[in-house]
Amino acid sequence: MSTAILTGPPAPGSSLDADLRSLGFDVRIATGTEETGTLLASVPAGERVALVDPRFVGHLHALRLALTDPRFPAEAVPGALTAQSEARPALSRALTAAAAVTVPAGAAGTDGPAADLTGTLADALDAEGVAVHRPQLGTLVATVPTDAEARREARAAVEAVDEEAVRLRSAVKAQDGFFTTFFISPYSRYIARWCARRGLTPNQVTTASLLTALLAAGCAATGERGGYVAAGVLLLVSFVLDCTDGQLARYSLQYSTLGAWLDATFDRAKEYAFYAGLALGAARNGDDVWALALGAMVLMTCRHVVDFAFYEATYDSTAGKSATAALSGRLDSVGWTVWARRIIILPIGERWAMIAVLTAATSPRIVFWALLVGCAFAACYTTAGRVLRSLTRKAKRTDRAAQALADLADSGPLAGLVARVLGRPGARGAGVVFAAVATGGLLFAVLDRPFGDRQTVIAAIGYAVLAGAAVARPLKGALDWLVPPLFRAAEYTTVLVLAARSDSAHALPAAFGLVAAVAYHHYDTVYRIRGGTGAPPAWLVRLTGGHEGRTLLVVALAALLADRGDDFTLALTALAVAVALVVLVESIRFWVSSGAPAVHDEGETA
Repeated sequence: MSTAILTGPPAPGSSLDADLRSLGFDVRIATGTEETGTLLASVPAGERVALVDPRFVGHLHALRLALTDPRFPAEAVPGALTAQSEARPALSRALTAAAAVTVPAGAAGTDGPAADLTGTLADALDAEGVAVHRPQLGTLVATVPTDAEARREARAAVEAVDEEAVRLRSAVKAQDGFFTTFFISPYSRYIARWCARRGLTPNQVTTASLLTALLAAGCAATGERGGYVAAGVLLLVSFVLDCTDGQLARYSLQYSTLGAWLDATFDRAKEYAFYAGLALGAARNGDDVWALALGAMVLMTCRHVVDFAFYEATYDSTAGKSATAALSGRLDSVGWTVWARRIIILPIGERWAMIAVLTAATSPRIVFWALLVGCAFAACYTTAGRVLRSLTRKAKRTDRAAQALADLADSGPLAGLVARVLGRPGARGAGVVFAAVATGGLLFAVLDRPFGDRQTVIAAIGYAVLAGAAVARPLKGALDWLVPPLFRAAEYTTVLVLAARSDSAHALPAAFGLVAAVAYHHYDTVYRIRGGTGAPPAWLVRLTGGHEGRTLLVVALAALLADRGDDFTLALTALAVAVALVVLVESIRFWVSSGAPAVHDEGETA
């Protein structure tokens, strides 16, 4: 239970007391600023507290937006202010300072307290460095009328707006893909409302989406036409639920730490589990498509790392607008080009719809080839545009951005040792050059030499050295955001190629499991950084070897076990299990801890 303090007696006929109680607040009424301070001090330090002007007139959802969102330390709308535990000391100081200058009740011809106390306190919090979130209300009303006429006008404005319609619209993300916007959201928002009215949580809907996708993967694994049809239908149902959980969170403001973790990771788990189901189903019919399944997972993960790295490198950088960005803005002014550009990047809605339809109508091999071609084109399109923007904007990267890119690089002890020995070699922007040479050299050797050739081990050692050189200098160059995706491509593709060339039975499914475990670690790193808590602990990166350590280990295992039957498969399986256990245990520990960020991921458009 949270506490709401009305800074004076509510107006006759006001529903403010009942509205606050319906939002889960224990309501207390003060008779002035001094008593407000006394009541504030009596609220337990770890509890959320809200201060509300008794003259407040507005929609209940405006109060909900201002007072119940757990993601921000402080929030405010006209007439209402809330502070969580970390902002409470600053609020107490601001209230003490405001008590000396409060305008008496009835001053200046008003019929109630004349001072806008909550607005004054919100400004004071801002001045102290506490970021006060002010939600966008749109057509919703939140105001503090100071006389009877203004109150009548405010109540008329409240009556003129359909609050529930606004709440339903705001439950849907402002920017989404074509398929999601026109084929899912028009009805999934009502499913979200149905869930909210029955007390269901976003986490429960997220879990239902995961279970539905796993059931779809199981149907695909049967290898029968009926199973493929059922799999396609269930995959679409899973996606509807996937949209519903976020809409439910926005509709009822049920953002949570656990929800952030579930929503951030389950999309990838569902998609990659379905890939595995398709590969198993194809194998039942004598068609080995594990290499295609693993290739699709590698391509998709590398594409996401490009998205994440570019975002981290540019969101707080300073630079003029590039010609590429200006052209993009002009295209966005033409309605059909917006949707065309969103479709061709094959976001999650379009991608899952394509997978579902092709699964039901064709074969797993066709599904994977369509994925590979479509995602490769989308990746080239988006990456080329970002490269052009980076080269023309001449952005000044911050230390925070450079650190985020270094964390995304996932450099282990070997690369760290090389970086310390070399110091800071090369000019600014040399990181991407070292990373490109390292990746190109390694992949050339792995593709050119026979499986198990000792020269690939030498190439892997050279890769580790160059990887260390790439991160020896802060990653502030124009294209240094390409360093993490280059490392992902090197590690994942090396595992794919070695498993595909191995004579060891089931090496590709084992490699699929290994890449999935490592990819989870990399996604987990992304969402920790986005939550503002930084990368995983250094001991975890050291224990898992970093990208260069794991790559060198896999290459060495291939050289040592090339002529030993299924030993390479067993080694990949053991490595996959070890990595999965370590990263999952640490990830679960972090995301259920009190230190995890209370955010809700909005989902990746891609």
